[in-house]
Amino acid sequence: MSVPKNLMYTASHEWVEIDGDKMKIGLTEHASEQLGDLVFINLPEVGDQVEAEGSFGDVESVKAVSDIISPATGEVSAVNDAALDSPGDVNGDPYGVWLAEISNVTAKRELLTPEEYEKLLEEEA
Repeated sequence: MSVPKNLMYTASHEWVEIDGDKMKIGLTEHASEQLGDLVFINLPEVGDQVEAEGSFGDVESVKAVSDIISPATGEVSAVNDAALDSPGDVNGDPYGVWLAEISNVTAKRELLTPEEYEKLLEEEA
């Protein structure tokens, strides 16, 4: 399983790409595999406020519905409309398809390094 070294991770299996004061969020390969084929993604609107450790959307697969947990408190500055239109793209390229971007970050939850995330995956196996 792939764990890119240029990203940070959450224990709830989101990846986070930090660029200055902005954070792009997506689902990890592990999350994608566990969920199965995604059929629907529900995300907040640009301008919405999100809270660290709170749900800010969900993904629906053929197996289940799962919350997307925010890695930070801030404002949604962008939403990936292409992912909304083609949820299955997340399954095909989980690290290439981001879901939302948060800016004006005022608080962050604890993020895992790639090495810490790999260890978490080993413990869950």
